[in-house]
Amino acid sequence: MSVPLARFAELVSREQFGLAEACLLVAQDAYPDLDVGAHLRELDAIAAGVERHLGGERSVEEKIAALNRHLYAELGFSGNVDEYYDPRNSYLNDVLARRTGIPITLSVVYLEVARRIGLSMQGVSFPGHFLVKLRARRGQLVLDPFARGEPQSEDDLRERLEQVLPRPLDPDAPIDPYLEPASPRQIVVRVLRNLKAIHVAADEPQCALDVLNRLLLVSPEATTELRDRGLVYARLECFRPALADLQSYLRRVPDAPDAAAMHEKIVALKGLVSRLQ
Repeated sequence: MSVPLARFAELVSREQFGLAEACLLVAQDAYPDLDVGAHLRELDAIAAGVERHLGGERSVEEKIAALNRHLYAELGFSGNVDEYYDPRNSYLNDVLARRTGIPITLSVVYLEVARRIGLSMQGVSFPGHFLVKLRARRGQLVLDPFARGEPQSEDDLRERLEQVLPRPLDPDAPIDPYLEPASPRQIVVRVLRNLKAIHVAADEPQCALDVLNRLLLVSPEATTELRDRGLVYARLECFRPALADLQSYLRRVPDAPDAAAMHEKIVALKGLVSRLQ
């Protein structure tokens, strides 16, 4: 295991770990010499800039207003609509340098700066679009860091759900189940799955393998990722690890919908491995 991957493995093996640090370590696949500490200090500096806007009275609303003003009006952070699937949008160091990203990475910046100024925000793995939330005096406040921190009304959220759910949402159905907080582990998994999808779509198996190795460290129980890593190994002609992953996949989920196809793949891999001996 490489040194950067070993550091990531050690971090995510903890029950609790730093979200920003984990996201920065993800970027070491693309930037092996990345200075994680320097970017953590950059987040500290951004938070210090927000603090300068705050006077003696520091209500939740005032903190959010100062946070939005500093991030978006002064530093120029924005959602990257034109190059949404650029992998740099998933690397926290690039998001900080380029001042642009996708909903989840801009949410990571938002959450990390908010925490540094005393706002207890949480990420929300909302279907199709990551958001953040916090408790306010008038209940729960949901914000969209991809859209300059704009508050999301219940109507806004229902409209978002209508766009991504397979069936129309019952008008009387509560939306709270879609607003469950996401843990740092769940957020890192979602960042990695975004990267995986980008590399698979671009037919970049080595990059996809790097991401899958991290995914299985942060989420060892993810059987789909185990299967997909086996298939990527096979693409890269790494037949022994491919065979091991696919056999492990079927041991975990013997009744998987794709079990027959995976059995066929395993038979073929056994033949290829035998020729290597």
